Amino acid sequence: MEKIQVNDITLAFERRGKGTPLVLLHGYPLDHHVWDFIAPLLENDFDLIMPDLRGFGESTISDANYTIDTFASDIASLLDHLGIKKTAIAGHSMGGYIALAFTKWHFDRVSGLGLVSTQTLADPPDRKEGRYKSAADVGENGIGGVVDTMAPKFTPDENLQLSSREIMERQKPGAFIGALKAMAERMDTTSLISSINFPLVVIHGDKDNLISIERAREVKSLVPNAHLIELQNVGHLPMMEAVKETAEALKLLK
Repeated sequence: MEKIQVNDITLAFERRGKGTPLVLLHGYPLDHHVWDFIAPLLENDFDLIMPDLRGFGESTISDANYTIDTFASDIASLLDHLGIKKTAIAGHSMGGYIALAFTKWHFDRVSGLGLVSTQTLADPPDRKEGRYKSAADVGENGIGGVVDTMAPKFTPDENLQLSSREIMERQKPGAFIGALKAMAERMDTTSLISSINFPLVVIHGDKDNLISIERAREVKSLVPNAHLIELQNVGHLPMMEAVKETAEALKLLK
């Protein structure tokens, strides 16, 4: 893992492969290791940049409140450090929110956008309230309750539940709290989608229990030229549950 100073944190990232730059952004409450299964299938086509988002993995956390835009700013600073002016970017779940925010603020730096198990909509009031309750629970009782809830929702595959649990259990409580608040306050990015003039790849499992596949279909309806890949009998972790199919879909970002 390489590490650099960006904004008010130390950002850790893994870089491997050769080809078109592709930033892969993990979801909540995970780290860059969610891409371990798929990276070997992509590294002959892409210069892969896989950060641990602020607070997660080996990246440090800020004491201040931060937003989805803050995560996106971290990625822009990372690309500046690497001398990369333009890149494809793909995000899973929360990482998708960040990829969308990056695209909003740095549209001319994006050569392709991948949305994996994510959505453009902001949280409705009940979901927003639920995130703040989860953040309070983590603050009072630690991450155990969230981990126990999330693992079976991620995927029906028991082995992958264990893999995701191992990743979650390594994370700092502050990362859970900061990310939950950032997601709760994120903006709707649906209006951004119709302006996209570069490759857009939307990947979603039909058994996703956290974000309905209908959200992916709505994006496709707004961008007829988008590539929509609906994965059968796949939950919220396509890059772990359907490795080959997800890799082939992401190659459309070349």
